[in-house]
Amino acid sequence: MNSIVIVDDDPIIRMDIREMLEEEGYVVAGEAKNGDEAIEIVARLKPDLVIMDVKMPVMNGIKASQIIRKMHDTSVLLLTAYSQRELVQDAREAGVSAYLVKPVSEEDLIPAVGIALSQKEKMESLKKDLEQLKQSLEERRQVEKAKGAVMRAFALEEDEAYKRMRSASMAARIPLSKLAERILTDGVEPWSGMFRTG
Repeated sequence: MNSIVIVDDDPIIRMDIREMLEEEGYVVAGEAKNGDEAIEIVARLKPDLVIMDVKMPVMNGIKASQIIRKMHDTSVLLLTAYSQRELVQDAREAGVSAYLVKPVSEEDLIPAVGIALSQKEKMESLKKDLEQLKQSLEERRQVEKAKGAVMRAFALEEDEAYKRMRSASMAARIPLSKLAERILTDGVEPWSGMFRTG
């Protein structure tokens, strides 16, 4: 279940938001009354979403959002009594997922929370896909380098070198990327019998 932290200097507003969220089945992991506390509690609890007021003592919500977004993969939904253009721009630059004007109703809050959490899940999925793509590209790069070493060592054409590397990886029961890694680390000599015979 998604965890949420509520940050507002007004305890009544925190309580109202908590009730709205809990009625919808969300878990409120913690509360804070200013930006400094928000940064501390987010570092400790690592929530999925922070719902934060803009105007607070010690540190405002925009500044706290900037710090939180730089340090954590936590979405931020800002609440404010003002809808000034400059404030909206500052919120956008801080990496805020959504922005609601107070007083906040359940009809506005719950969909905004759902959208912010959905965006976070999509972003996490994209990051995971990107990491897998980077890994695949790195493995492919290693296979290409190892294939070049095999071509040079045994005077083979590219297709033949690749075919023999595949045969060697199957015979050794290791992925082609692992074989390439071993060739680049240990050289082609340990595999020379397989490469010569094909």
